[in-house]
Amino acid sequence: MRPSRRAVITTATAAALSAPSTASAAQRRRRLRTGFERLAQAGYSLLDGEKVGIVTNPTGITRDARHIVDVMHADACVGLTAVFGPEHGFRGTAQAGGSEGRHDDPATGLPVYDTYLKSGRALADVFTASGVDTVVFDIQDVGARFYTYIWTLYDCMEAAQLAGKRFVVLDRPNPVTGRAALGPVLHKEFATFVGRQPIAQAHGMTVAELARLFNEEFLTEAVPLETVPMSGWKRSDFYDASGLPWVPPSPNMPTPETALVYSGTCLFEGTNLSEGRGTTRPFELLGAEGVDRRWAAAANELALPGVRFREAYFAPTFSKYQGKTIGGVQVHAHDRAAFDPVRTGIALLVTAKRVWSGFAWRPDNWIDKLTGSTRVRTMIDAGADTDAVVAGWQEDLAAFRRTRRKYLLYR
Repeated sequence: MRPSRRAVITTATAAALSAPSTASAAQRRRRLRTGFERLAQAGYSLLDGEKVGIVTNPTGITRDARHIVDVMHADACVGLTAVFGPEHGFRGTAQAGGSEGRHDDPATGLPVYDTYLKSGRALADVFTASGVDTVVFDIQDVGARFYTYIWTLYDCMEAAQLAGKRFVVLDRPNPVTGRAALGPVLHKEFATFVGRQPIAQAHGMTVAELARLFNEEFLTEAVPLETVPMSGWKRSDFYDASGLPWVPPSPNMPTPETALVYSGTCLFEGTNLSEGRGTTRPFELLGAEGVDRRWAAAANELALPGVRFREAYFAPTFSKYQGKTIGGVQVHAHDRAAFDPVRTGIALLVTAKRVWSGFAWRPDNWIDKLTGSTRVRTMIDAGADTDAVVAGWQEDLAAFRRTRRKYLLYR
């Protein structure tokens, strides 16, 4: 048994860490504390006597911008023995669709294992080989079903169960609020790494809430799960209310404003238009060769709440239309509380198809994987307007919202 200066964890301590704050109104106005902050303040007692491995990336930081792996490694109170890197890698050196592979971290000497594109038994074998007792997860999500870190969470939970490991999730804010779930719900036959299970396109949950939902609703057998919620976070809070520094969770998620539009405009990955990769405003700039001012005009005519569209011209440095000057729109969400990113994304697809004769879906129908069914694509192809497309998913969304409600940790 590793020596420790901590007291052995008690049931009361575990319960306190695993429950959101029930403080007074005055106390709730204190600064937000992440799951990691609360874990560390309790002397890591939830991990007492355990060999710990952590799934994290550059977003796993403290309020003063230190990486939690560096903090934990330097603290004798916790037995951190391994790190697990997701897509883009633990230190974030890889672009989309890449990872850092198996290596030893130069800063700490800890072994770093690659989880990217691994699931099931193959990922369970990684956890077994690492020799850890408990797998901890701490990654900043952005609130969209097709952002893959939540499926890294799901895959790691499933693999931890198969490997007989305990699983702990340290919560962080949903940067675009947790007010509501929006958009179509995935149909299981369209399950991929951009959507393993039937949740809404903008799920309106934190990673700890999602972990609770995954464990009860989707895993074949539940993993021994502990969640360490935040204190001081409200569902209506945007990221800037947290007081935390923003670290891009991936190379094309540079700001919280990117996250605000992402759950809608990422749908353009499923078309022949640029979604703004290779620009300084990915997912806010959209366009293609031959698109002109008519698109911004058509989108503005819809008077969508909280958003305006500016005619824009840009030249991506990589990805679609690399090195070519193309036309399109810039999305300006001027009232983020009123802004509906998913409806906006659908409206932009509908208007782009109407004003630009060159509009096409990606030949592999990737749009169906992003939206979770054929419905959006086939309705737009049939000439449906934005309201009709949005109406098409309301029954599924209402059912998901009922399920979601059972797992929410915050008001």
